[in-house]
Amino acid sequence: MSMLFLASGSPRRAEILKNFNIAFEIIPSTIEEKIYEGETPEQIVMALALEKANSIVSQCNEDDLIIAADTVVVKGSILGKPRNYDEAYSMLKHLENDVHEVITGLAVIQVGTLNKIVTFERTRVKFKPLSDVKIQRYIDSGEVWDKAGSYAIQGKGSAMIEWISGDYFNVVGLPINKLDDILSNHFDIELI
Repeated sequence: MSMLFLASGSPRRAEILKNFNIAFEIIPSTIEEKIYEGETPEQIVMALALEKANSIVSQCNEDDLIIAADTVVVKGSILGKPRNYDEAYSMLKHLENDVHEVITGLAVIQVGTLNKIVTFERTRVKFKPLSDVKIQRYIDSGEVWDKAGSYAIQGKGSAMIEWISGDYFNVVGLPINKLDDILSNHFDIELI
């Protein structure tokens, strides 16, 4: 019997999948997330998602299915995960009172076959104006760490959002509408 694996250490991605009628196991990917110069954000997230999926193939059986994703925030340039307080502050200041995009690469591969779907989803997000004090308090909450763009829309960061256009779950890290279409149309798996 085939298994479904999520190649991610992200608790947010696992939480999204747990909402659906689907059994899965987690095998965290340990790849180094590199951003290559000259590639578009879409190319980068798709390549990283595929690399994450491929990194756990050896731990799976021939008929297993692997899901992997990678998310970046883009406003002029790619904003990854902050490495320190100053980076987090700079990112949030850059995003405040403006629109940015959240782009997630999604890879679904069937081990032992050439059946491989790699795509991306884009969501637009508008931040409210933020005071320096509000930015500092948000960073001090600890929620900025391990988050592309230094914020979590599903947590305290939601108070900074004016509106979104697109898949909310894409901003959290797993574009569930696109994943549902892929699983249903290509692998005969229904989330609901």
